[in-house]
Formats: sequence, C-alpha cells, structure tokens
Amino acid sequence: MTGDGTSITAQCIVIAAAYLIGSIPTGLLLGKAYGIDVRKEGSGNIGATNLYRTVGRKVGIITLFGDCLKGLLPVVVVKASTFPPELAAWVGLAAFCGHVFSLFLKFKGGKGVATALGVFLALAPLAVTLAIALFAALMFLWRYVSLGSIAAAAAMPVAVSLLGGDRTITIVTFVIALIVIARHHENISRLLAGTESRFKA
Repeated sequence: MTGDGTSITAQCIVIAAAYLIGSIPTGLLLGKAYGIDVRKEGSGNIGATNLYRTVGRKVGIITLFGDCLKGLLPVVVVKASTFPPELAAWVGLAAFCGHVFSLFLKFKGGKGVATALGVFLALAPLAVTLAIALFAALMFLWRYVSLGSIAAAAAMPVAVSLLGGDRTITIVTFVIALIVIARHHENISRLLAGTESRFKA
C-alpha cells in the first residue's frame, strides 16, 4: 500500500470491507434456506460442490456464482477507482481469506476455489483461461473436482509469471494457490488412497 496517512487508512478500510464481503457464507445461507446445514452433510464443506451434491444442481450453481462474485466484485471496484493499482491484488487476497477464514464462522470456511476464481478473473483473466483448460482436461479424464482444483491452483502462479504479471499479483496468486492446495489436504490423502469421490453430473 502506498500514499499518505489518510490514503493508507482508506486502503485499510477497503481491505477490511473486502474481507467482510468474502466472509459471507454463501453456501451455508443457501443451504439453510432449504432447511439444510451443509456443514453436517456430505463432505461438510460450504462450497459449490457439496451444495451441488447435497441440495441440488441449481443451488450448487448459485453457490458457485455467489462465491465467485465475492472475489470478483471487490477487485473490479478497486481497479475502477483512484486507489493505487496494486491495492486490487491485496483486496482480492482479503476477499479470498474472508471466504476461507470467515469472521461469521469462527474463522472457518470453504476451500476457496470459487472465490479465488473470481479474484483471478479480475486480476489475471488470461492466466485463468489456461488454468480452467487444465481443470476441464483433468475433469474430463478422471472426474475429480479436487484434482482439477488443486492442479488449476498450482498452475495459476506459473501462468501469471509467464504472462508477465506484476510482482504484487504474482505474490498474491502464489499465496492464494498455497492456501487452496493446503485446504485440500484431506482430498489429497483420499486421492492417494484411491477413495476420493468422483463428480457425477
């Protein structure tokens, strides 16, 4: 962050607001609208995949878009403002952290894939197309959402760097990728054991 004291204060407020927006538990709220606490169903995750499996396709898709928008909109708003350009990346990281470590869920949350997607779409759209292509290829071959998500997350910092992303975006992308992969540690164990559930459309 750069600028005088007033500017830095304003930037901190914007980052805090992005975190609060990211903290809104989209999947949990949608599940409760249908009388279901998704934390007690399926994988126990509040993300789109578990909503798809436990509540239904429509709710799963809405959750995906809702979580994605939590990452996309704060970054887009900051990029369109007069704030320093590098603030957009930190705002994206704040929104992502809000989803993964939600203030409203005692600093627990989802795995962050959809929110990360929203952040990346705003920060590095070309790199996202490469990551999505990798995700789609792995899904087509093996139908593991977790494997596709982990691989896409790992590919993002590489893609951003190769496509000439600036230092701040590259650092933020790397941090988000690490957190996404770490949040999938149980999925990684199941993948290695051959017990991970395949996605059924």
